[in-house]
Order: sequence, then C-alpha cells, then structure tokens
Amino acid sequence: MPSSQYLGEDLQFSGPSNGAVGGSVVFAPDNPPSTSIDAVQWHFGTAIILTAQSDSTTIVPEYRDRVSFDINTLALVLWYLRLDDSGIYRLTVVPSAGDQFTGETSLQVFENITNVRLIGPEDLLIEGESSANISSEGTGSITSVQWMKDNSPLSPSNSIIFSSDNRSVSISPVQRSDSGEYQCTYRNPISSETAKLSLIINYGPEDVSIKGEDVVDLGVRVSLSCSANSEPAASFSWKINGTDTDVTTDTFIIDETDFTHSGDYICTAWNNVTKRSASQKHALLVKEGGGGLTSGEIAGIVIGVLVAVAGICGLIFYLTKTKKM
Repeated sequence: MPSSQYLGEDLQFSGPSNGAVGGSVVFAPDNPPSTSIDAVQWHFGTAIILTAQSDSTTIVPEYRDRVSFDINTLALVLWYLRLDDSGIYRLTVVPSAGDQFTGETSLQVFENITNVRLIGPEDLLIEGESSANISSEGTGSITSVQWMKDNSPLSPSNSIIFSSDNRSVSISPVQRSDSGEYQCTYRNPISSETAKLSLIINYGPEDVSIKGEDVVDLGVRVSLSCSANSEPAASFSWKINGTDTDVTTDTFIIDETDFTHSGDYICTAWNNVTKRSASQKHALLVKEGGGGLTSGEIAGIVIGVLVAVAGICGLIFYLTKTKKM
C-alpha cells in the first residue's frame, strides 16, 4: 500500500486502508514504541473506541462486539465494517516516561460491486442505417467504469459517444467493424465486476463473384461457384441468359454440357435482414471437344486445301508453258 502523510507525530502507518461492507480491517503502527507503556487510546474522529493499560482494555459499548486490541503490537481490528466507519483513526500512546506518541491513519469503506449487466438494442442492426445504445447498471460503491471491445479499450470517436457518467455508450451509425463483444467493468478499491454483450452488425451483400471455367468442351461436367461478402450469409439464385432457374445454392452444376449451356450466367445474392441484393455475370462457352472439329476449324481446313490445289494447278501450268517455249 502507498504511504500517506499523517497529522500526528512519531507513529506511522501504512495506509490509507480500504475495506468492504461486512468485512474487517487491521490498524497497526509500523513503529510501535519500544519503551514501557502506561496507557493507549484509539479514537475514531473525536470519539474514543478504547482505552488500554498493561493489564486491562476498556472498549466503549458502541464497539464492544466489533473490535479487538493487541497491547503488544497496538493493533486494532475492526469487524463488520459499515459505510459510516469511513474516516480518520488516531492512536495515542502514553509511555511510562517521556512525551506521548501519536499517529493517524484513515479508512474508506466500500460496498462490494454486484449485479453488473449491460442492456443493448433489441432491434436488428444494419450497417450505415442503425444506431446502437448500450447502457450499464450495477450495485455497490462505484468509483470507476471501464469499457472494452474484444479485450481492447473502447475509445470515443465521431460515431462512438460516452455518457457524462461513462455508464452508457452510443454508436451511430453502426459499421461492420462495430460487431464484437463489449465489456463494461465497474470498480472500486476492494471489488470489481464485468458484464459482456455481443453486437452483430448486418451488412451486404457485396463483392459478389463467380468462380469457374469460361470455355469448356462438349459433354463435360461444369461447376460455377458464387460468393458474396454478407452478414448474415446471403442466399443465392441463378439465371441463364436472363431466364430464371431453380438453383438456389451458391453452386451451379452442369453434369454434362451441351451447346445450349453456352451463355451468360447471372448469380444474385440476397440478404434477408438488410433486404439488399447484388449480382454478378459469368460467360460460359461450350465447344466441341476431343477428336471432333468445330465448324471454324473445318472451314480453315477447306480453305487450306483449296489454296494448296490452286498452287499445284499453277505449278503445272507454269511447267507446261515452259516446255512449249
């Protein structure tokens, strides 16, 4: 405990002391006199608690069932503490010879902190639209209130405002980064208690994307996967070339492709809480695969053959003409 400055002389105490309602505390000087003692008195404020001599101790009726005293250490034990026990305690020692010794210490009694809880918003919170108010309550002697979020200190900002007594916080408008566990701790020097509350901020969907192949062979299996950034998780629907399908999962599967599967695939993500949606398009081309040739490839071959035939005819004509010359 930290040392303190005392009004009396000679006798020094480690203090001040803190106690809990219903608890106990010990007052004892750090440097009791080594000389023989004729009399000792303990006071609370101006009121006498007890008077002791070497062979007897007299305790006033108000403290008779609440204190004990050790003549050797001059220690006073006070039990069943009450709030009105807070104040200054003074010890006076009269030695057999010489001047008397005096010293003072203090006591602050606190009620234990109990029943701390947080009260948060009952409605669903939507990013950019909603406000969240979190209030705290509890019983006992409260000397400080501390707020944390996800085990880190919660600090005020343009959107986070604390009440003047620090017992409530307002967040407006909420952002997805405000999701998490909020903690409020009530403290006094002899006790503390923490309450917790989780907030979920709903947002999205956004950043919709489709993963899958762009060009595939005829007759193969194809899987297109749709994803979106959303809280809660989005639901999905698919269209092909503007026509609705009965697929309502994040994955669109084609077991065996044919030419009718070529086209634009549109995935739409829907958030049932925010009532928002977002879409993404993916183009798929189905071509002849394996040993078959596409019409373009066949046309290319035909053109190549015609060019070769024309070349051969030209060569024959040239050689024939050359022989006649």
